[in-house]
Parts: sequence; C-alpha cells; structure tokens
Amino acid sequence: MAGEIHVEEGPFGPEVRPEGTAVEQTVLYLHGDPRLAGTPQDAVPTARELARHTGCTVVCARYRLHFPEALEDVSAAWQHCRDRGPGPAAVAGKRLGGALAAGLLLRLRDEGAALPTCAVLSSPVLDFTLDASSLLLNAAADRTLDAEALSVRAAAYAGTTPRSQPLLSPLHGNLHGLPPIQLHAAGTEMLLDDTLSLATRAAHSGVEVDMRIYEDSSAQGLRQLEATAAFLRTWCSTGLATAQRS
Repeated sequence: MAGEIHVEEGPFGPEVRPEGTAVEQTVLYLHGDPRLAGTPQDAVPTARELARHTGCTVVCARYRLHFPEALEDVSAAWQHCRDRGPGPAAVAGKRLGGALAAGLLLRLRDEGAALPTCAVLSSPVLDFTLDASSLLLNAAADRTLDAEALSVRAAAYAGTTPRSQPLLSPLHGNLHGLPPIQLHAAGTEMLLDDTLSLATRAAHSGVEVDMRIYEDSSAQGLRQLEATAAFLRTWCSTGLATAQRS
C-alpha cells in the first residue's frame, strides 16, 4: 500500500499518484453523482484512496455534460492514459461516469483499439430509456435519487441521440469481447436493474463479471473501495508500481 499521495492538475483533470514510486499503471476515473453531474474534483477523495491501495496513478477526467461530447472527452482522456505507459491501464466510473466507462469499452472494441485491462462500474446509468422496473420498485427506498429529476437530466444529457443508442446506453450494445468488469450497486437503488442486466448480458457474452450488491448505499460506501482496489490490483498486476531508484 502506498504512503504519501500527490495531486496535480493534468491536461485532462486532476492526476493523483503515489509519491516515491515509479508508477506504471493508470486508472482513468470518471466521476458522477445522483444528478448526472459533478466535477472531477468531486472524485479526488476516491482517487486518493484508490492510488493509496493500488499504487496506480488515477486520472480524474473532465467531460462535458452532453452526449456525444462527453464520450469524445473521455476517449481523449483514455488516450492520454495510454500514452503515459508503459504499464496497463484500467477505467472506472460512477453513475454517469459508469455509463461513459462502458460506452468507452464498446467504442474501443468496435474501433479495434487497445482495451482497458478491466473496468469498474459503480451504480452506473446504463439504459437512458429509463424503463427498468427498479426505477419504480425502489423509488421509496432510494434516498439518493429522484425519478423526476433523473428523467429531466437524462433527457438533457442525451439530447437528440436515440435513447437506445449503444454508446449512450451500453445495456443495448453487443458486449462480446469486453475485458473483465466489476459492478457495484446497492440493492435499494433505483438503477439496480441496470447493473443486474449488464452483469447477466455480459456473462452470457463470455465476459468475466464480478458483481457486488450491497444492502444499501451506506454499506456500499463502506465496502466498495476495498473490493475495487483488489480487482484493479489483480487485473493490472503485470505493471505494479515499483520503488524508484535513487
């Protein structure tokens, strides 16, 4: 586990890395909140802990809050992470960031480009048609999300893009050929079905899936970090941070 953590502003957003090590792996982290908004700075506390527990540099990317511009921004940030080299790179995202992380996987796969070694999606929005049963069934239990506000914000984000377009709504895409995916969600959240459905479809497509469902959002907050760090360490193990030589 790394000690001191350094944060600096990079070309695509805050870059968080362990000090005193030659870091070979990079994690592209895509922020998100229940309002489908937020800023990269919101992700820095999580990025600090991921850097500390994995030894990776974590790039908290900026992106515009409209599709497809958001995916363009994320794709550019991914290329930046790749260019950092020489070790493997992974992607992680929360809420809207989870949608963008999954969309990035589909785009890179379709382009025949190098894929992340793995992906971690936390309470992702994966279907902008918003027709999942859990949106209704968990409406009373989910205190983090308002269904009406979600509908308005989703419409503003999607714009004129058809709601079932796979790069916008990865749940509607072909999931074959994707890297290992770890999924996190609370059993009480309105977007639970997005996570459950992606896990099922990905597994049927031959993708290695690690899904973690927690009792509620509080339990998720307490236990997710350790599982995420372990997953990233496992799949980025060929490029673990090594001590710098003086």
